[in-house]
Amino acid sequence: DGMPALALTDNANLFGMVKFYKAARAAGVKPLLGADCWIQNEADRNKPSRAVLIACSRAGYLNLCGLLSRAWTANQHRARAEISKRWLVETGTAGLIALSGAASGEVGQALTAGNEVQAEVLAREWAGLFPQRYYIELQRAGFPQGEVLVARSVSLASRLGLPVVATHPVQFLDRDDFKAHEARVCIAQGYVLGDQRRPRAYTQEQYFKTQAEMAGLFGDIPQALENSVEIARRASLSIELGKPKLPLFPTPEGVTLEEYLGNQAHTGLVRRLEKLFPDAAPRDRAEPLYRERLDFELGVIAQMGFAGYFLIVADFIHWARTHGVPVGPGRGSGAGSLVAYALGITDLDPIRYALLFERFLNPERVSMPDFDIDFCQDGRDRVIEYVRNKYGAESVSQIATFGTLAARAVVRDCGRVLDLGYTFCDQIAKLIPFQPGRTITLADARAMEPLLAEREKNEDEVKELLALGAKLEGLVRNVGMHAGGVLIAPGRLADFCPLYAAEGTNNVISQLDKDDVEAIGLVKFDFLGLTTL
Repeated sequence: DGMPALALTDNANLFGMVKFYKAARAAGVKPLLGADCWIQNEADRNKPSRAVLIACSRAGYLNLCGLLSRAWTANQHRARAEISKRWLVETGTAGLIALSGAASGEVGQALTAGNEVQAEVLAREWAGLFPQRYYIELQRAGFPQGEVLVARSVSLASRLGLPVVATHPVQFLDRDDFKAHEARVCIAQGYVLGDQRRPRAYTQEQYFKTQAEMAGLFGDIPQALENSVEIARRASLSIELGKPKLPLFPTPEGVTLEEYLGNQAHTGLVRRLEKLFPDAAPRDRAEPLYRERLDFELGVIAQMGFAGYFLIVADFIHWARTHGVPVGPGRGSGAGSLVAYALGITDLDPIRYALLFERFLNPERVSMPDFDIDFCQDGRDRVIEYVRNKYGAESVSQIATFGTLAARAVVRDCGRVLDLGYTFCDQIAKLIPFQPGRTITLADARAMEPLLAEREKNEDEVKELLALGAKLEGLVRNVGMHAGGVLIAPGRLADFCPLYAAEGTNNVISQLDKDDVEAIGLVKFDFLGLTTL
């Protein structure tokens, strides 16, 4: 649509932040990052309100990460991560722009109820929390009492001298995606599409409107449209991508990480050579070859800035081995490193098997080193706990994964919300071929299974089911936890990315998946649990 900027404000999370930021930048669109936040109701926890917070600087991003992390880890109510207004007073709101939340915001709720006095008190309070950075939000998205609220909001804003801004609560791309979106909501909430009593929180108008459509909607309030551009101008947050941020490994005073790694590796190599060559003569003959390789590797590691990474991995593996937790001998490209062998990270002599170090680390192709380390399943959590204690619980977390609606699952889920029989849906789902390690889409399935294509052509129910499934296929269904990845940050994790915790668990995880945490420079360490160890 030729828009110069676009904001992504998901519900109390920044899960899609990095993917959105990269895609927007690649398309020449300015990305605005924020969240549609739950605000705690001090009087009644069951009636929270909403406010949109947009980060317009690095300070604002850190503020938003801190607020969302605290809400998920310490202030959940009925699976909602709620921000308390007290926190905004405590930590300040530097770098954040706040939008009033329209009908769902505190001010909007008071105006809808006809309580002008309370609305005024609340608006003044919010404007005080966000000086020159608080906007009264106007929406025309087909909600009941929408026009009344717009009129009251404009009147309140002019009385208090506050700016108004036109926004649109986009939930799907095109107008005819409404039914698919309703199906998605039903899948999440456990309802059937045809149920007359199910809650209907969304309208057909919540598609992505063009500039022309928005201009038509708010032709009578032009300053509300102008202010959306003004907010885009004010928000200029850039996220640093691709620069590794390694945790700080403690070394003796006056000794650099590189010197310390060199000392440890040379000492370790002496021990390894004594075991490999018990007789002195063969050992003396082999030693120059090993030393040359070791010094070459140490040079590359220092040049790429990864000395700390090797020391951290060697440290927790040493702890595991000395505390009765079996550790695998090493696998993957990391086994090609003599430094890793000398430090006791791996147990394979790479020179004996002519393994290449360049497969693991290569200045020509800068990427984070990645040791896949197998721990005994029973002792794995003890090793993670050791890391937590050493680097601080605030600096260590596990990593989010996002489960998506795959072809078979989407057929079963859509069948349920369309109220089609279980056996019927099961038959259709089983027609979708299953191939381990390969994602089969509905389009693939039609091509691979003629019977599926035939039934789609001849049966209306199958046609409707697959059409709905095709719109929802690949969308994110749930948040999980990466089986082995652990993040260790050089400081508080919430200063780099926001954290998430599922309701009723103590498992703190990053809001970004493994690719995205690496993109922002955080280092992932693989603690893989292996039952057979």
